[in-house]
Parts: sequence; C-alpha cells; structure tokens
Amino acid sequence: MKRLLYLLAVAILFIAFACEEEESERFKLLTTPVWASDSLLAEGVDASGPGGILEKFKGDARFNKDGTGVFGKYDGTWKFVYNETQIMITSDSLALPLTALIDELTNISLKIKTSYPNKNEPTNPLDIRMTFKAK
Repeated sequence: MKRLLYLLAVAILFIAFACEEEESERFKLLTTPVWASDSLLAEGVDASGPGGILEKFKGDARFNKDGTGVFGKYDGTWKFVYNETQIMITSDSLALPLTALIDELTNISLKIKTSYPNKNEPTNPLDIRMTFKAK
C-alpha cells in the first residue's frame, strides 16, 4: 500500500511539472535582467530631464515573471500583446495603458516605440522611443 501511495505521489508530481507552461524566449529575455534606461525620446528629443514627459521612466525597469513590474518611478503590471511583438504597461500613475512595439529585445538591449496622447495637443500624439540596457 505504501508503495502504491509513493508511486501515485511521484506520478502526480510528474504530471504537475509536465503541465507547466513553458516560458518563451522573449519572456525570458525580458524578465531576466534589470533594465537601465539609456535614452528616452519624445519627438526625437530627450524627454528624461526635469519636467520632461518621460522623466518618471528614467532609471531601472524590472519586468517580473508574475506580470508586475517597476518602470522607473512607476509601479504597475505588464503583458505581451500581439504574439509578443508588443508590450502593454499599465499603472495607476499613467492616464492610459502604454502599448509599445518592441523594436529590439536581446539579452543586452530593449528598444520600444509608441505613440502616446499629447495633453497639450490632443489631436497630435507624441512619438515615443525608449531604449534600455541590461544591468
């Protein structure tokens, strides 16, 4: 009887590990390092300085495996969208979720670009480009 229970326990563990969802290569690339902001541009101009629209994105970004993260001074959540070609960042501190096209994702570089509403000119969204380097 003990042997049967032991075999049953081993079988359950085997099935549990076999059923775990495998992480994609892009997921591993994004969640493994801490990313340090490299350039934060709005309309091709540095927007990371005091008063800049991307000032609060300056610093480290961490994409946790559980979908939470820290993006400069923002806390929030993230997820891949459109077959892992884009990333959506949501935070209570952002007026809208930020959905960005992933231009490059390697073990040392993350480059994203997006358009984001311009509060000064609502009909003319800002072109945003952010690049990060792995720490």
